[in-house]
Amino acid sequence: MEKRRIGYAAGAYDLFHIGHLNVLRHAKSQCEFLIAGVVSDELCLATKGVQPVVPLTERLEIVESIRCVDQAYAEVLPDKLETWRELQFDVFFKGDDWRGTAKGRDLEDRFAEVGVEVVYFPYTIHTSSTALRRALAAIAAASPVPETAGDSR
Repeated sequence: MEKRRIGYAAGAYDLFHIGHLNVLRHAKSQCEFLIAGVVSDELCLATKGVQPVVPLTERLEIVESIRCVDQAYAEVLPDKLETWRELQFDVFFKGDDWRGTAKGRDLEDRFAEVGVEVVYFPYTIHTSSTALRRALAAIAAASPVPETAGDSR
């Protein structure tokens, strides 16, 4: 019996957009079982310095409902190798913005020691959660502040 290939694609998946969907679809095309690691609110804040707009429980529900995702997993550990020890995936999918970086090479080396392949996918540069956050902030800044009941202005 041939072993099924298990893939792992981690991300915040905040303000879910087409780039997220592209990564997950592409990842699923290269494995039989896809686990989407949804990075916890605390881990997002610690690693990216950004508090997600959509809470973890909602992001998990959104990602889990996507047809190409077989399992959504709340990623709470900063060390991907610790996550691998729990899930035992065969391939780790990452955006190609990590390719050739010190962090990317370290990830590749550490995963190679346990037989996990790192596969990079094209990063969707024109759509990102960061760009969406900036656009929302600009809209909020341009909008007049609504008056509230009891406002004495």
